[in-house]
Amino acid sequence: MSAAHLDPAGDGHFRLAGVLSFATVPGLWQQTRGLFAGQAAVKIDLRGVERSDSAGLALLVEWMREAERHKTRLQFVNMPSQMLAIARVSGLDHILPLSREE
Repeated sequence: MSAAHLDPAGDGHFRLAGVLSFATVPGLWQQTRGLFAGQAAVKIDLRGVERSDSAGLALLVEWMREAERHKTRLQFVNMPSQMLAIARVSGLDHILPLSREE
């Protein structure tokens, strides 16, 4: 299992990679708590996510709440199909700031 990590890609862009699970998400959440402070806009590329369960979607929702709290425009791009399927089943695809592949 690949540990989940968020890597800066410059200018408010980040790349999320690894496995998002109940085992990896809590640590990632702790590492990214200040991610939105002072940022006007943040774009997170999900292309590197190998696998996700509902904890991965919970992380995206928490990031969405944090972005709103900091008045940061947030965008998720390149969501893997398996993760998107979970989002659709749970109805989160309508509230998450998703964009098509860029």
